[in-house]
Amino acid sequence: HSVLQAEPSQIPDPRHVWSRHSLPITDLCCGFGGPLARAATASLDQTAKLWEISSGELLLSVLFDVGIMAVTLDLSEYHMFCGGMDGSIFQVDLCAWPVQRDRTFQTERENGKVFKGHRNQVTCLSVSTDGSLLLSGSHDETVRLWDIQSKQCLKTMNHKGPVTNAFIVLAPANMFNPEGKPSVPLPKFSRHLHGTESSDEPGAEGVTLRLGLHQQEPGQSYLEKAERMYSQMYSTREKNLVGDQEHLTIQVSELEEEVSNLRKINKDLFDFSTRIITKPAK
Repeated sequence: HSVLQAEPSQIPDPRHVWSRHSLPITDLCCGFGGPLARAATASLDQTAKLWEISSGELLLSVLFDVGIMAVTLDLSEYHMFCGGMDGSIFQVDLCAWPVQRDRTFQTERENGKVFKGHRNQVTCLSVSTDGSLLLSGSHDETVRLWDIQSKQCLKTMNHKGPVTNAFIVLAPANMFNPEGKPSVPLPKFSRHLHGTESSDEPGAEGVTLRLGLHQQEPGQSYLEKAERMYSQMYSTREKNLVGDQEHLTIQVSELEEEVSNLRKINKDLFDFSTRIITKPAK
């Protein structure tokens, strides 16, 4: 509703309320269009729906043979991927022609758009940034990586329990560098916020995090440097103010002297004019 809520006592009203699903909603995915973004929802009523966030309008509703447990969109939002309770993953083309608001996904006709491999319900889906790979997690205790174009499983990762969430993230640049080290040292985690008796033991000190450490003087923290810079700026400002006052005083005195001179000249000119006018004619 709003990033900043002015009055916390008031409960904000939702911009839209979507109530087209007839059974519980299992997953929701929002695109990257900002105000023009689209949101996809999955439900146990065997449908996946696509909504327009700005207007709240229902753009697409796809009916499947099984309940849908997970839904996601690729980065270009050309496809919507839906994970079913039977382990199938369905690919829905959002740019298919003709445009139909209500569609039925018929597995026998859409055989080339189904990922088959999971033996239990699919719980999560994630697409790579280039739109070529699909990651899926399932209650069959596996995570699978798929090639979207060929629908082939490239890799299977086994786990010791049902997988509830998995997603693709960008790897850091130095992740695979054996000599790579974190550029920012992180403090050690402690059970308590303030120091305890155990903190006096050797090796129990935390790492102090300093911003811009390579630019600092030895033994000077970021806050100390910031305070010193602020004091310098404040003293410079005070000097400027004092200098401006002295300069203003000098200007006022000069103007007062010039006004007095002009008054004297004006008086002398008045007296001279008066003498000429009142001088008797010979």
